[in-house]
Amino acid sequence: MRTEPFTGPSGERIPVVRARHWGRLAAAAVAILVVGWLVYVMVVNPRLHWDKVAEYLFHDRILDGIWVTIEISVLATVLGLLLGVGMAILRLSHNPVLSGLATLYIWFFRGTPVLVQLIFWYNLAFLFPELVLKVPFTMIGVKWDTNEVMTGFTAAMLGLGLNLAAYFAETVRAGIQAVDKGQTEAAYALGMTPAKRMRVIVLPQALRIIIPPTGNEFISMLKTTSLVYVVAGHDLMTNASQIYKANNLIMELLIVASLWYMLMTAIATFLQSRLERRFGSDAVRLVRGGGRGARLLSKAAA
Repeated sequence: MRTEPFTGPSGERIPVVRARHWGRLAAAAVAILVVGWLVYVMVVNPRLHWDKVAEYLFHDRILDGIWVTIEISVLATVLGLLLGVGMAILRLSHNPVLSGLATLYIWFFRGTPVLVQLIFWYNLAFLFPELVLKVPFTMIGVKWDTNEVMTGFTAAMLGLGLNLAAYFAETVRAGIQAVDKGQTEAAYALGMTPAKRMRVIVLPQALRIIIPPTGNEFISMLKTTSLVYVVAGHDLMTNASQIYKANNLIMELLIVASLWYMLMTAIATFLQSRLERRFGSDAVRLVRGGGRGARLLSKAAA
């Protein structure tokens, strides 16, 4: 939109001069110089072999580690989301025992470091040499050797998934509590059971609020999988560390791993932005306006 020029009392045109922010220009120049100097130092450093970075960038073990990293991230996120929904429902339960147990679970897994949890699950055989599943008070059942079951991959999936469930539980709880209480009361008035009310009325609306933060958790999970190297989970960081321990190209392999982590994060961030555009813009209108909830209630009543 065009604006009329400023004029004086006699109709003469008054020139408009853009203000120059010298402080901003100086800060930008300093920032560019510092970043440029850091890039230059890294590029021309004779101790950093960029040809080796290019050589190992698409190495078979690196590519295998990338797929394992993605696999662990997806499975741990799915496990965390499923458990998180269950813990959030228990957390909101009117049963003090169930609510207390859910609160204890969230407190425990949020209060202990992820690294400790990974090492614990990987060394579970010290406590339980065999995992036994049988019918109570009978000899009917099956058993497994814990060392064969609790591999680095399994320990990583359990440790990350159970930890993530505690954070998802709070996200899901916030989404459930954001749903208008009037719709809950209307569901009760229609004779719905608490389970049906949660499944038909509450969760479909709460998902609109839960889904965008889930993208953040998945992006965080991609980077948190780097801790899996302590249990030899054959992820990207594990394979990169095993290679540089053999050839002593520590910095080169760390750069290779960082480049792949940044690429995976960029792709996940793009997908998250699409989710936010799809679900985030109408989340508040959804839970406050009651349009979707009203249709669900009408369908349930029919």
